[in-house]
Amino acid sequence: MKKTLDRIDYEILTLLQKNARISNKEIARKVGLAASTCLVRIRVLQTAGVISGFHAEIEPASLGVGIQAMIAVRLIRHFKPDVDAFRSHALGLPEVVQLYHVAGPIDFLVHVWARNSNHLRDLAMTAFTSREEVAHIETELIFEHIRSTEVPSFTDTV
Repeated sequence: MKKTLDRIDYEILTLLQKNARISNKEIARKVGLAASTCLVRIRVLQTAGVISGFHAEIEPASLGVGIQAMIAVRLIRHFKPDVDAFRSHALGLPEVVQLYHVAGPIDFLVHVWARNSNHLRDLAMTAFTSREEVAHIETELIFEHIRSTEVPSFTDTV
C-alpha cells in the first residue's frame, strides 16, 4: 500500500532529514501535533517504507580520510552476472561509501574514501581495473561533498 504524504508528513521528514536524533517531543512541537499523534505518524512512515532508516553523519577526516573521489566504472558488457559481481565486489570494499548503478555510457559511480592519493591510486588499480568485468574507469576527485537536508516534494500541487 502506497502512503499518501501530506504537509505534516513532509515537515516531519524534513526535520528528521536534518537531524535524525531530534526528539519526538520536539518534532511534535514544530509541526503542531500532540507527541503521541506525532509518534504514530512517524511509525506509519516507517511501516510504509517512507523512512527506511536513520544514520549518523561521520566526518571523514576523523577516520583518516584525506581524499574522496567518484570512480566512474564502465563494464565490458551490461550483463546481469557481471553487474551483480561488480556490485558485490564494490560493496565489499571498506573504502566504498556509496554505489550508484546508473544509465548512460558508464555503469557505476562509486564514491570512495581514501587516506591519500597513493591509497586512491592503489585502490583504483587493485580493486577496480583488475576486475575482469571492468572495461574502463575514470577517477574524479571530490573537492566538497554536501548532502542536502531538504525533502523534495513531488505532489500534484507543486
